[in-house]
Amino acid sequence: MEKIFNNTQVAFALKSDTELDRAYFLFKMIANEPLVRIGTAVTNFALKAHLPVEGLIRATVFDHFCGGTTEDDCLSVVDKMYVNGVSSVLDYSVEGKEEEEQFDAALEMTLKTVEFAKERKAIPFAVFKPTGLGRFYLYEKIGEKQPLTIEEQKEWNRVVNRFELICKTAYEKDVALLIDGEESWMQDAADELVTAMMKKYNKEKAIVFNTLQLYRWDRLDYLKKLHKQAKEEGFFIGMKLVRGAYMEKENKRAEENGYPTPICESKEATDINYDTTVEYMMEHLDSMCIFAGTHNEESSYKVMELMKSKGISKNDNRIWFGQLYGMSDNISFNLASHGYNVAKYLPFGPVRDVMPYLIRRAEENTSVAGQTSRELNLLKAERKRRKTEK
Repeated sequence: MEKIFNNTQVAFALKSDTELDRAYFLFKMIANEPLVRIGTAVTNFALKAHLPVEGLIRATVFDHFCGGTTEDDCLSVVDKMYVNGVSSVLDYSVEGKEEEEQFDAALEMTLKTVEFAKERKAIPFAVFKPTGLGRFYLYEKIGEKQPLTIEEQKEWNRVVNRFELICKTAYEKDVALLIDGEESWMQDAADELVTAMMKKYNKEKAIVFNTLQLYRWDRLDYLKKLHKQAKEEGFFIGMKLVRGAYMEKENKRAEENGYPTPICESKEATDINYDTTVEYMMEHLDSMCIFAGTHNEESSYKVMELMKSKGISKNDNRIWFGQLYGMSDNISFNLASHGYNVAKYLPFGPVRDVMPYLIRRAEENTSVAGQTSRELNLLKAERKRRKTEK
């Protein structure tokens, strides 16, 4: 398979020299673990103390990893990327809310992004997080099969209704809908709910997509069980495949509560789990759709190789590649330039509300060995290439 991900000219075509320098500076900072820890603490303090730091955050980390503060804000980024063949997934990245009015606000915003996607070819998917629509504790309690109080049952019914309204709207407007994965101890309840939505709205094709976090060793078995159910009950499966984003949290909780960790024993085992799951889904494309959410070059090449060996065209709508905005442009833009379906997750929201998302990105980049140094090397190569050309 031709190695295409080293082409920095294609990868960073949309970045001005200034934006390239900013990206280089940012990843230099992120590469420094103590600095990330201090920066996170200082930022959290500054925001809680209502110090005027939003402008600084906006000019650096926010503008690199986010599309804007509102959905309209994002449109210039959406259009710019789409000219180079990369689609967008507008992701309202407000996290950690606990109030009913906040869940209703997230519902309204998600419905708005479904409407946006309906109107724009450049936005093929909408997305939401289960805990954006209901309290984490509630999912956890249901997952553990604990009885709910009367009030909690009413609250859960509202969560179900929010899910239902978004999935029904996506179905009516023919917009594919990605539902993000979260921590394992709330995921069972979310899985049940998403499966119920698939049964209802994926009768003709995959509209509703769940997420498999494949650093969990049990997820391929889960998919096989779901596949059996889908065959028996006649619905399509949509799946976003990712490695996962909560590893340290998962291991720590398993250790504290004395149960076996749900996380694969090694990075290598996770990689094998990811690639095996992709292979399984590719074998069953007659009833499945894949959104391969990965920043891993090897996994991306493997998907490309499988497509080639099976004679699947590059723009087959059942296979999408996805990366996060501000990361792995070398994968996204080079895939798009070779004719594959690619979509970038484009987070947006008020600066202070999006900070938990941004902090997680920084921490994740720091903890994923090789990710940050790869970004830095590519940025360095492109800066050098531009200097030589001048």
